[in-house]
Amino acid sequence: MNETLRVIAGRYSCRNYDGRMPEREKLEAIALAAVQSPSGMNRQPWRIIVVNNKAPVDELDAEGMDVLKNGGDSAYYDLILKRGGKLFYNAPCMFLILKQPENNRETDIGIVSENIALAAASLGLGSVIAASPSIPLKGPNGERFRQKLKFPDGFEFGLSVLAGYAVKEGKPHQPDLSKIQFIE
Repeated sequence: MNETLRVIAGRYSCRNYDGRMPEREKLEAIALAAVQSPSGMNRQPWRIIVVNNKAPVDELDAEGMDVLKNGGDSAYYDLILKRGGKLFYNAPCMFLILKQPENNRETDIGIVSENIALAAASLGLGSVIAASPSIPLKGPNGERFRQKLKFPDGFEFGLSVLAGYAVKEGKPHQPDLSKIQFIE
């Protein structure tokens, strides 16, 4: 098995980070992998914001938990409480993938998120692809967070990837080979 397939086979969704910030070189390499993603007609309808300061990540986390607690999804809130009470699992770093609403290329955003997750795994970092930042970003203080995170005009939240060092290495899910069908 080649290295790329080894990384794909070993990647898992990390939901428990030790809080240490990854080295700048690793974050730059991951960001480069993000913008190297292919896109429909090479439109590249995204912007990547690397939040490599734990304070705003923690602020978003607290706001998201508050939104969930006070009228949001109570089942999701309870699940997060059971997983340690942190919406972002103590991740020190967040890659925000922004999209242009009029372009609406969800496939492109998905490709970017997978490039980020695989690049992080290849560099020894845990990651999880997460839509959960939409909770605080659509909440009552969403505009303040979008300004603080310097969202460019004409862009909105698409998806994110949380990244950092895992408390302990996880296991990838068991692939269900019955989901593969060949037509010959």
